[in-house]
Amino acid sequence: MEVALEERQRWQQRPDESPVMYQSWRELAFIHWKFEPQVVQDLLPPGLHVDTFDGSAWMALVPFLMRNIHPWWFPSVPYISNFLELNLRTYVYDDHGRPGVYFTSLSANRWLAVQAARKFFHLPYHHCQMKQKPDSDGGTHYSCKRFSDPHQNTCTFRYRPKGGPAEPAVPGTLEFFLAERYLLFTSHPRHGLVLGQVHHEPYRVQQMELLHYCECIFELDGVQPPRREPDHLLFSPGVDVDVFGIRPVN
Repeated sequence: MEVALEERQRWQQRPDESPVMYQSWRELAFIHWKFEPQVVQDLLPPGLHVDTFDGSAWMALVPFLMRNIHPWWFPSVPYISNFLELNLRTYVYDDHGRPGVYFTSLSANRWLAVQAARKFFHLPYHHCQMKQKPDSDGGTHYSCKRFSDPHQNTCTFRYRPKGGPAEPAVPGTLEFFLAERYLLFTSHPRHGLVLGQVHHEPYRVQQMELLHYCECIFELDGVQPPRREPDHLLFSPGVDVDVFGIRPVN
């Protein structure tokens, strides 16, 4: 099955309901590799199907900054509401043809945020030691060490945006396929497959230079690392996000 462009664009519309949380995602690096579709399909729970572009599946490491995270009923708190996150994600659709993302893992350096995301959104978060530091040429140094990793490997990245100003992705392009995702899917212990929805303005994206990267998160998640240079790079300054509650897919 191929998800129609109109269906992808439909999810850019804001839901007619109240958010449960507000977030800001900043300085996102999208580091993408192509995969054979069956390799990705084998990672997915029942009810999800690998989403492809020109016959290829895609997986991405996405390091970024989480800022001003807070529930609708409480303001942000400087330390608790600001932290680092690194995701390993892929692109899927459900039996209803709804396109979204599926995370094999999410890493964060705030224990409380990890516990809350596990409890309320049932996402596979891991508590990690993480650092982010800008350098003098506009680049970013980013590192992540998962506390549960028996080998205590440190996954490191260095990257910087390049090219012209960041602009929204053109519908129908690979950039639109990769960036414009407003649904996430995860497994719930009682309800099975569930989905969550977010809303934000379209990402403004631009080219990115990747100076250093690491694939150890793939191995920690039980995924065969690509062991080659990434196939596609994007950078976004970020978006402000409304987060809505999870619900069963049916």
